[in-house]
Amino acid sequence: MKKVALAPCNGMSANGLVSRVAVGDARNERDNVISICMGSTSADIEGKNNEMLKKYPIIAINGCGNGCVNKILNNKAINVSRTISASEVLEGHDVCANDPFRLDSEAEECVKIIKNEIFKVLDNL
Repeated sequence: MKKVALAPCNGMSANGLVSRVAVGDARNERDNVISICMGSTSADIEGKNNEMLKKYPIIAINGCGNGCVNKILNNKAINVSRTISASEVLEGHDVCANDPFRLDSEAEECVKIIKNEIFKVLDNL
């Protein structure tokens, strides 16, 4: 099975935290999934990581509507195969994350929803 890289939001929104946890869970549950540190990617102004970032298809998981994950990767000329917007996915559900630093039971439900969305995208690559 081909490896896929997940690039989660690293922002300070509640859905950013949901995105990071969902990516961590997906990585733990699927052997073909790796994750990208967006902080390191942003800070790499010399482009030392660009070859590694081009090695696998990337799924961007943005927390809010700003699309920072895509913007960071696009600024480095790194292609994104698919994009998931946590805020858009969660709009259709009756749960909502409210804290950018802690997950309560409602935010854990959000994590499950985003993880399932990640799996849907992975299964359709």
